[in-house]
Amino acid sequence: MFKVSSRSRALRPAALATVLVAALVAPGATAQGADGPQRAASDASATPARHGGHGPGNVPGPLAGWDRDRLAAGVDLYQGVLAGKPGADHWTVTVRGAAGAHLVSQEAAGELAERLRAAGFQARTERVDYPRGADRSGLLGVRVRVGVFGGQNQADAQRKTVAAAGFDAVTEWTGGDGTRGTGLAQVKVAVIDPAAFRGSLTGSYGTHVAGRENVSDIAAQTGALVAVNAGFFVMEGRDGVPGAAAGIAAYDGKLQSAATNGRVAMVLRGNGLRPEFRHLSTELRVRAGRAAEVIDGINRVPGKIRNCGGTGGDLPTERPLHDVTCTDPDEIVRFTGELGADTPAGDGIEAVIDARGQVSEVRPRGGAVPAGGSVLAGIGEGAKWLQTHATVGQRVTVEEKIVDERGRRVRIGRGDDIVSGGPQLVKDGRVALDFAADGTDRPGEPTFAYTWALKRNPRTAVGVDARGRLLLVTSAGRQPGYSDGLGLHEMADLLRSLGARQAMGLDGGGSSGMAVNGKLITMPSDATGERAVGDALLLKR
Repeated sequence: MFKVSSRSRALRPAALATVLVAALVAPGATAQGADGPQRAASDASATPARHGGHGPGNVPGPLAGWDRDRLAAGVDLYQGVLAGKPGADHWTVTVRGAAGAHLVSQEAAGELAERLRAAGFQARTERVDYPRGADRSGLLGVRVRVGVFGGQNQADAQRKTVAAAGFDAVTEWTGGDGTRGTGLAQVKVAVIDPAAFRGSLTGSYGTHVAGRENVSDIAAQTGALVAVNAGFFVMEGRDGVPGAAAGIAAYDGKLQSAATNGRVAMVLRGNGLRPEFRHLSTELRVRAGRAAEVIDGINRVPGKIRNCGGTGGDLPTERPLHDVTCTDPDEIVRFTGELGADTPAGDGIEAVIDARGQVSEVRPRGGAVPAGGSVLAGIGEGAKWLQTHATVGQRVTVEEKIVDERGRRVRIGRGDDIVSGGPQLVKDGRVALDFAADGTDRPGEPTFAYTWALKRNPRTAVGVDARGRLLLVTSAGRQPGYSDGLGLHEMADLLRSLGARQAMGLDGGGSSGMAVNGKLITMPSDATGERAVGDALLLKR
């Protein structure tokens, strides 16, 4: 979409909007404020009152196209549009390979293009490489396309013709490809200076761990000044407990979800304004007398590990694998009182632990979590262990240990939070996309990394600059003509250009959103409007 400056120096507040325009927009590209002609009326209606007009000091030139809102002492909100070269984007028809793959090998792409040409279509192949700064390099795959169209209806007509000839084809807008010098992105950047802001940044699951809520609702209920969606979560019942985190999550010093082992997360201590970015793992055990056993997870369906990265023989892998639900037939899972729902029913048994740490009941799976207590649910060998050792009246203890990538223990206390995310975007001032370690690059499936990571989508990310200022960034996406969004590499470049020393991605897509004073200021990509999420980051006075 745009060229980003390689400089990573700390930014003065008055220079932020200048960098957004001067450093991010490629030659021939354009930038404008959030009130430009591409802004939707419903988005503008939620914009907070402005102070000081366009940009700090009413500086002339492109800076005047960015809006700066002083939300509180030490908190500034910048809103603007990043755009590629005029006329660079168009509609086209992508012809997919086996199993609906958008990217195929060079050999398969050549064969598919020849078949299309033999059928009378003018096919072209387009190489897609891993982005700069990723832990992988070189060719990711090749896409095969037919036609260049100014309107979606024209592309749809061509797609139908291609499909009638026996090919698997879809209509696509090239502004979403992630190609340099193209695209359009509506961007919001909240900058929080901990030296001037007297509030806090916290993680919140809303009312309960289970269930989903809108970011704007959580913000309104808590009086948050700024709120954004936070970590990954379970969407559907087939993958676990809807609304529960899919990765490590802790709120007010209490673990509510085990780690996707090795994936990046953000630790918020005290007022949360000086976050730590670490790759975390969890080690959990239950003890009953002299016997001990591994606890595989917290607040999830036994046997289902969303995003994988678990322990104890999970299949197909114990490594992180984004948007995949791994399985394990032999598990023990702990449920906390904050779950807010009955434990999931199913095969196996449960040991109900009262507030004193004693087993008060052994029952079939599915029931309430006692006030001040917890439940241990077991399946397979886990159920056998509970049946033998977690007998009624037995005192049990749970041991929880969080460790970072260096094997150091990470301790949290009351008031501390942990929010999951991924992938890491910036490390020590350099773009550092850990696709493989994060599970966003599936071997043999280039289409996933392409569609989830390289293509433009709505995004949310968080970073910290050299002066310790927090950067909360969102981009709307999947809305041709309004906002295509950002690729992960583009979000990483954006954060680095803003001076970020450390940064990570949060959940994105339809989950991405930012609210100010309880009102959503980003345009949702879901047709149904704002998507309910599992948890949120809340900036509160």
